[in-house]
Amino acid sequence: MAIEKIILGIDPGTTIMGFGVIKVVGKKMEFIQMNELILKKYDDHYLKLKLIFERTIELIDTYHPDEIAIEAPFFGKNVQSMLKLGRAQGVAMAAGLSREIPITEYLPKKIKMAVTGSGSASKEQVALMLKSLLNLKTLPKNLDATDGLAAAVCHFYNSGKVVGGKNYTGWASFVKQNPKKIK
Repeated sequence: MAIEKIILGIDPGTTIMGFGVIKVVGKKMEFIQMNELILKKYDDHYLKLKLIFERTIELIDTYHPDEIAIEAPFFGKNVQSMLKLGRAQGVAMAAGLSREIPITEYLPKKIKMAVTGSGSASKEQVALMLKSLLNLKTLPKNLDATDGLAAAVCHFYNSGKVVGGKNYTGWASFVKQNPKKIK
């Protein structure tokens, strides 16, 4: 009997959070869902974080993922943007950790490389490759949803070999792997 698992992929953001869900049966992946949480219309940063947390919990309760793959923030020049992005990622991770779902972080380059074979691929190239890999009929207008889906696909390709991704199975493992973050 082939092993089945559900992977939730998240591209965190404070204007749009993209997400995708795939089902893995043996060595095959099947598309389940991709969408985005639009947060542009909210001015309050704390409300956005609350909505990210709640939507992530809702996704977990709906699809019951066995694992979560999340895109790690890339280092930009704008410190304020980085802080906001890090918080968005943190609350999405906290939602998964609160349900004791293993989480793996992947750098954007690693996700692009896993999906397209090139770490410098564009969002459009990633989306087109996902369309082909998962037999998608159409692509969303915003490509944040495909970025979330790409994180799930990257995790599928990297299952069993965590290289360049950080893996957390709960708060205890997060604390153990990040002693400097504890005060």
